[in-house]
Amino acid sequence: MANVVVVGAQWGDEGKGKIVDWLSERADVIARFQGGHNAGHTLVIDGKVYKLHALPSGVVRGGKLSVIGNGVVLDPWHLLSEIETIRGQGVEITPETLMIAENTPLILPIHGELDRAREEAASKGTKIGTTGRGIGPAYEDKVGRRSVRVADLADMATLEARVDRALQHHDPLRKGLGIEAVDRDTLIAQLKEIAEKILPFSAPVWKVLSEKRKAGKRILFEGAQGALLDIDFGTYPFVTSSNVIAGQAATGVGVGPGAIDFVLGIVKAYTTRVGEGPFPTELDDDDGQRLGERGHEFGTTTGRKRRCGWFDACLLRQTCATSGVNGIALTKLDVLDGFEELKICTGYELDGEKLDYLPTAADQQARCTPVYETMPGWSESTEGARSWNDLPAAAIKYVRRVEELIDCPVAMVSTSPEREDTILVTDPFAD
Repeated sequence: MANVVVVGAQWGDEGKGKIVDWLSERADVIARFQGGHNAGHTLVIDGKVYKLHALPSGVVRGGKLSVIGNGVVLDPWHLLSEIETIRGQGVEITPETLMIAENTPLILPIHGELDRAREEAASKGTKIGTTGRGIGPAYEDKVGRRSVRVADLADMATLEARVDRALQHHDPLRKGLGIEAVDRDTLIAQLKEIAEKILPFSAPVWKVLSEKRKAGKRILFEGAQGALLDIDFGTYPFVTSSNVIAGQAATGVGVGPGAIDFVLGIVKAYTTRVGEGPFPTELDDDDGQRLGERGHEFGTTTGRKRRCGWFDACLLRQTCATSGVNGIALTKLDVLDGFEELKICTGYELDGEKLDYLPTAADQQARCTPVYETMPGWSESTEGARSWNDLPAAAIKYVRRVEELIDCPVAMVSTSPEREDTILVTDPFAD
């Protein structure tokens, strides 16, 4: 059976939640493979709105196994709060429906404190735009081999040793930032208290997924954020602290690359970004304001207003290449209704030279200006369209031109937050 990876192909907020929910109905397992609770997914099902941050989108679907993989950094206190919220909306979540990889690193309170202190201490122009939730420092501890992981909660001697190793690193940092030293006993007490609530969900996820694959079950690998925030291939240093591209799906849950059969890139019909960093097609005018208002462009996690701009086909060609995207899901097409003309960025100009990619160096990125192609807009409504026949001719031409410019086919088109308002072109789960 086909297994599908879903990745955001821009700077996040592309509408992955709806698409993952739409696909999860046909999957047996939904596995989250990277990121933390700094990213959010909004699902609208039968008029009910679910806002998820740490939980995989599949938890709202009965009869599915949801998995949090080792590529995620997990705030256990936030997770339990989110579980209670979702349970309060009538969703059953048990250790039979949700599993957490034993080797998943934990986000501790000290990580959020360090994250926020660093951002506050950063001078203007050097702020990253972090959500302050501790994701970056937690990943630093992971690669620095000083994480507290889920499995450590089962043995108090190991847990205390892990905490002591982490504090050898954190206390000097905190002193330099003017923060009080960590209260070791309080932190350990907090972890002991949370352990009995988290451990029932702990499992050898790599083994479970291997068995599911052998049994012919369909796995949907769910990423957070977007490929342009990837630690290696994003607009560094204004990126997240993990790999976001599709290759991380295998490492982030413990399967081989051969387990991936189809990569679906989620792409908004225009471009948005939250926080700092380069944004070549950003619009600081009435059109940008209109896109933001019509698209309700506020972050699910932070509530921050998103920066808006024209569709950047040049950047999307890059992310389709680095993630090996087989097809894209084009979302929020309806937001473009009513524009007399639309612009698509086809490349950049840098110091008089034309480029068909965004350079890596930050100073060059800042000097790049977009090269636009203009297309006619449409006055008819595309909201709620479920077939090509429901779309105006100009909207179809826009979609087809996007395909040509990014050298990747459109697999589906989303025309509203409702899951059924989707035009299916290619079934990612087809054998």
